[in-house]
Amino acid sequence: MSDTEAASRPADTASRPRVLFLCVHNAGRSQMAAAWLRHLAGDRVEVHSAGSEPADRLNPDAVAVMAEVGIDMAGEQPRRWSEETSRAADVVVTMGCGDSCPVQPGARVEDWAVTDPAGRSRPEVRRIRDEIRERVEALMADLGVSEP
Repeated sequence: MSDTEAASRPADTASRPRVLFLCVHNAGRSQMAAAWLRHLAGDRVEVHSAGSEPADRLNPDAVAVMAEVGIDMAGEQPRRWSEETSRAADVVVTMGCGDSCPVQPGARVEDWAVTDPAGRSRPEVRRIRDEIRERVEALMADLGVSEP
């Protein structure tokens, strides 16, 4: 992030990394990753998720398996990525969207090869949830915002 961008951010958020999770439909993987990061990092990270072709609603199995671990995603809605959100991110994590995910120069980009939970059995969606948690925990450690 440039000094100009950092100076334009409010003081209470200036030191928080901004993470953007992107997938095509923003209905499963990216929503679960964002929910995990919000849950585990609290206000130490600014979290966003979006999609290149947002679905009408979240994957109900993703919502259900996150609820099983005490994370409520029921009020979330799929969102379309915006250049502004993408440009402001310090870290962009793409999840299976290939060339349809926007990547801004200067941002750190990670591509997580995580299975899409759409059409998967509940046990498979649980495995995806748990894999995403592991990846989020590794990202937090790398950002220096590990769980207390």
